Parts: sequence; C-alpha cells; structure tokens
Amino acid sequence: MELMRYSIYAVIISFIVGVILCPALIPVLHRLKYGQTERTDGPQSHLKKSGTPTMGGIAILGALLISSMFFVRNNNDGLVVLVVTVAFGIIGFIDDYIKVVKKRSLGLRAYQKIVLQFIVFVFFAYYIYKTGVGTKIYIPFTDGYMLDLKIIYWPFMFFVLLGTVNGVNLTDGLDGLAGGVTMIVAAFFLVEAWAMSNGISMISGAVIGSLFAFLIFNAYPAKVFMGDTGSLALGGFVAASALLLKMPIFIVLVGLIYLCESISVIIQVLYFKATGGKRFFKMAPIHHHFELCGWSETKIVFVFYIITALMCLIAFLGSSFIFV
Repeated sequence: MELMRYSIYAVIISFIVGVILCPALIPVLHRLKYGQTERTDGPQSHLKKSGTPTMGGIAILGALLISSMFFVRNNNDGLVVLVVTVAFGIIGFIDDYIKVVKKRSLGLRAYQKIVLQFIVFVFFAYYIYKTGVGTKIYIPFTDGYMLDLKIIYWPFMFFVLLGTVNGVNLTDGLDGLAGGVTMIVAAFFLVEAWAMSNGISMISGAVIGSLFAFLIFNAYPAKVFMGDTGSLALGGFVAASALLLKMPIFIVLVGLIYLCESISVIIQVLYFKATGGKRFFKMAPIHHHFELCGWSETKIVFVFYIITALMCLIAFLGSSFIFV
C-alpha cells in the first residue's frame, strides 16, 4: 500500500503546484499575446475562442516536473516516462512557438516533427533494450498471455508512440476534452502500475494532479488551452506508460477516443481524395462532426468522458490477471 500512498501524494502535490502555476501563467500568455487562432471554416461557436491563451501545457509540465522530483529516486521506469513526456512536450512547445510567435500556421514541418519524435523513440528504445524490459506484450482477455513480437517490436513501438501522441493531439479540440480523457486514462495506468509494483504509478499520479488543476481553467468556457505543448506531452506519457507496462494493446481500449479521432481524420482525407472533394463527416476530427450535428460542446466532452471511463473498466476486466 506504500506505493499507492505515494501515488496519492503525487496527485495532491501536483494539483497544488498546478493550481498555483495556471493562474500565474495565464496573464503572462495574455501579455505576450500567445493566443489561439480558430479556423473560420469550423463550428462558428469556436470563433469567440480566438485570442484565448494557448501553450497552457507549460503549466501541466511544470506541475508534473516539480511534483515528480519527489518520486523519481530509485524509480527508473518512472523517470524514463517523465523524460519521454517532457521530451514530447518540448517538441510541442517548439511547434506552438512557431505557430503563435513566428506566425507560421503549420508550425513544425512534418519531416521536422518525425525527426524529433524519432530521436525520442531512439532514446526510449535504447532504455527498453538495455534494461531488458523485453519485446513481449500482454494480450487483453487472455489470462496473462504475452505475445513476443521479437524484431517486429521496434517498428511497432515507434508506431505506438507516434500514433498515440498524434491521437491525443487530435483529441485536443474542445474545452476540457483531451485533458479530461487523459486524466481518466492516467488513472487506469496508475492502478495497473500499482498492481505491478511499478513506480510509474507515482508519475501517473502527478499527471492526474496536474490535469485536475489544469481543467479548472480549461473546462468550458476555457480560459487557457494546452496547445501542442500539452497534448504531445500527454500522448508521450500514455504511450511510454503502456509500453513499459507491456500493455500497448490496451491503448486501443482505454484510448478509444484517441483512436476514433485519428480514424475519423484518415477516413475524411481518403474519402475526400477518392470522391473529388466530398466529405464523409461534416468535419473532422469527429468531435467537430458532432458539434455540427447540433451537440453542445459540453455534451460531447461529457459523453467522451463516459466512454473513456467505461472502456477503462472493460480494460480492467481484460487485465484482471494482474490483480490476482
């Protein structure tokens, strides 16, 4: 129970730090005019959000870093998850900086993002290789059966990292959506890591606490957005935690919302090209489709929270062997 106690301490400390950092950061972002620019072809209700400070992920990372310093001693897996999370956050910060400060709407070019993400992957893969984490992964609902991917594990790992990071990034389109969904996912990994006696549970607690604090200011109507600084960092956390716990397949369950957001974009692009300009969804990612169908922003966010919570419960059933 000591590990769970420390994990709860991590939640509390991170929350307190986040509650202090967020209101301190928002006026600074206002003064620097680091504001969000909304698409004119999207839901008209979003136009009023233009100018809302972005890059609020700085506060998430700040709270995570400060609180995690108490819990990384002799916690190698937790430290590596923290490093991967911060590394992706830095990539997101560079992207945000180019968009907001340099006024280049696309931010980092695609190849630049891939190169930077590949560097993080190499570091993470080296850690897994040197520490003997291995290339086996748990398969849900198989009573603990582990599939050894062997050499295929490494490209699979790269796919999981990039897919999860970009999935979380696409989910960050409504007030409180990405933060709330990821907070629930982080709670899942906290419990799983605790059951495995893995220090990742304490880093998960720090993520939960930082998101508790951030959502106070990011819930509708948002006073600040996390930007790519936050969404890429959170994606890195989810992917790194799942990989070190040998549970990357479980992301399909607990991260179903991330997956649906990504697939909706892929379908939209392919359908648009195949039909010469027609759209499968009214707008992608799929949360915007529901908005244009008449759903309120708060309803979409609430429904996506419920779906994520239910999928996490199903994932617990699929990993019940860990708790025996």
